[in-house]
Amino acid sequence: MNLSKITVVGCGYVGMSLSVLLARHFSVTVLDTDRDRVDQVNDGLSTVADAGIEQYLATENLTLIATTEQLQAYAQADVVIVATPTNYDPDTNRFDTSTVDGVVRDVLEVNQQALIVIKSTVPVGYTRSLQQHYENHNIVFSPEFLREGQALEDNLYPSRIIVGNESEHSAEFCAMLQRGAIKEGVETLFMPSTEAEAVKLFANTYLAMRVSFFNELDSYALTQGLDTRQIIDGVCLDERIGQDYNNPSFGYGGYCLPKDTKQLLANYESVPQTLIKAIVSSNATRKDFVAEQILSKKPSVVGFYGLAMKEGSDNFRFSAIQGIMKRVKARGIEVIIFEPALPENRFFGSEVCRDLNDFKARADVIVANRGAAQLSDVGEKLFTRDIFGSN
Repeated sequence: MNLSKITVVGCGYVGMSLSVLLARHFSVTVLDTDRDRVDQVNDGLSTVADAGIEQYLATENLTLIATTEQLQAYAQADVVIVATPTNYDPDTNRFDTSTVDGVVRDVLEVNQQALIVIKSTVPVGYTRSLQQHYENHNIVFSPEFLREGQALEDNLYPSRIIVGNESEHSAEFCAMLQRGAIKEGVETLFMPSTEAEAVKLFANTYLAMRVSFFNELDSYALTQGLDTRQIIDGVCLDERIGQDYNNPSFGYGGYCLPKDTKQLLANYESVPQTLIKAIVSSNATRKDFVAEQILSKKPSVVGFYGLAMKEGSDNFRFSAIQGIMKRVKARGIEVIIFEPALPENRFFGSEVCRDLNDFKARADVIVANRGAAQLSDVGEKLFTRDIFGSN
């Protein structure tokens, strides 16, 4: 089978970046249930905040359309890429894979020949269970390693490409990703989908562990009256440790790391461990510590500047700063928010300020996960753990 027609299900960060990447050389249809998002794509607009995606949609000659018509999108596809959300469900202690389940079922009802590539993050062993249930080895897993706000960049210059090896078409799909990329000689791995699922969860859990390590280093330095930056600089000159992912924050957050670490911990149900559990619990410990540092200043009004995880992102889901905000509010302190991307006038019961000067004047303490030039005139009010001025 010559793979040339692709349907991408979902137009979040993963779906949009893959659609743009592949539409440079192949015919891509984006399928989504949200008519507004479909209209955005057809108007050449990105559904997510990503400068690379926005630029390519505006300037590149892409073979890309979006639709809500499921039957046609599946029936004509050689490849169906599943990029739907899989949120962590604390009641079941695992990812909610219902959206992926539904896509696979619906595709196979109309198109038994399509290669189904799961890009959504799933529990270890999930893809194999689908292969066995449908007696179909054209269902494979291929992990994504993307940063919010730089998703297309990370697909154009990927650190690695990993594809489940169960299908005879796996190598052809991998070649499609390689052709879409600008980077040459990308490290490529074929492995069973179960191992590929484990790579995704372990990679994100390691990143969460690194964030937690430098956050706890910062907690120690703050408590002991030490200079966090000097300690980090000295530690990270060891080439085995390196300079990346070492900027203290209010905790790891966003859509991926919190849920992926919890899912990996759930996969350890019958395996002895202490580290994975510590990585999950350390995030709450850091938020507790940061909130107490803010409260120790005895403010009457605390202002929260920005709710997204990092600069260049429009994603407020599970951002660490919201955890700090909830802890402060629980102590009866008035909270105000400055976040231009919020259309509402209130966010979880707190006032959203539209005037930055008014916001700065009213807040006794201004909390920002990352520093900003707009706050340079209120340094005496500012509480941030941003040491290096980077995400």
